[in-house]
Amino acid sequence: MIVCVAPSPSIDRLFEVDRLHPGEIHRPTQVVRVPGGKGLNAARAAAALGADARAVCLLGGHSGRWLAEELARIGLPPIVTWCEGETRSCLSVAEGHSGSLTEFYEANATVSATEWETFAQTVRDAAASSAWTIISGSLPPGAPADGYDQLTAAGAKVAVDTTALGGARPTLVKVNAAEATALTELAIDSIGKAAEAAQTLRQRIGGEGHAAAVTCGRSGAVLVAPDGGSWQGSLDADGRYPVGSGDAFLAGLVTALDGGNGWPEALAAALGAAAANAEVPGAGLLDAGRARALAEQTVVEPLATSRAR
Repeated sequence: MIVCVAPSPSIDRLFEVDRLHPGEIHRPTQVVRVPGGKGLNAARAAAALGADARAVCLLGGHSGRWLAEELARIGLPPIVTWCEGETRSCLSVAEGHSGSLTEFYEANATVSATEWETFAQTVRDAAASSAWTIISGSLPPGAPADGYDQLTAAGAKVAVDTTALGGARPTLVKVNAAEATALTELAIDSIGKAAEAAQTLRQRIGGEGHAAAVTCGRSGAVLVAPDGGSWQGSLDADGRYPVGSGDAFLAGLVTALDGGNGWPEALAAALGAAAANAEVPGAGLLDAGRARALAEQTVVEPLATSRAR
């Protein structure tokens, strides 16, 4: 089982419009609404890829109840702890004319110390019986600075996607290039710099026996495996809906590893899942067959920095 943890879930809405005109009324040609936030996107993507996935999330208010009901409806009944605040909403507007995507992210509701501790203990309990635990996203206001240290305290294998890493030492950290820059202060303008950042992140979370991945959008991704081997993956694909592709990447990576694949094969599966996600409106709503087909088109090569450090 793969447990996917969402400390900052949201209702994610996608509006498609022909053209975006500031200050004017728009009538979307398509509207998609899904349980969102990094952790829930990863849970949906992992389930779509065939994993036995469970979601653990911190919810509140009417929005939180809708999220819980929707997750149950699609076959992902969540493990929920509740807070007094209202679960946030996020909006993405896709413009057909330019292919641009404009995003609006509402702030998280504040949680109390008691609400956070209940959530953290629930995560630890769920993770104790899982093969992998994925923990993704920001921490809500009111959570302690060492929140990720608490959330990663249980579970044999833990993968995280966050800039709120703190002193946590997960099995795997995955971030995008901008997030890697924030964590390492390295200006990432090439695959070589991304590989350097991945090496730095791997050392930060423990070095040997730990792994790090940095995604670089259309340029692909780099991965440093637990044995120090470094890999670059690339795929010629360009979907219109990139929101959630990073979450699908992590879900694809962990699902492949959980299925017994090696790290290079898992990197190909991750890029295939990310690209499949970008082809469908709505984060995490990928087609498993399409993800596998794209994974087969992915080129994975060892980097010259392999086994460095």
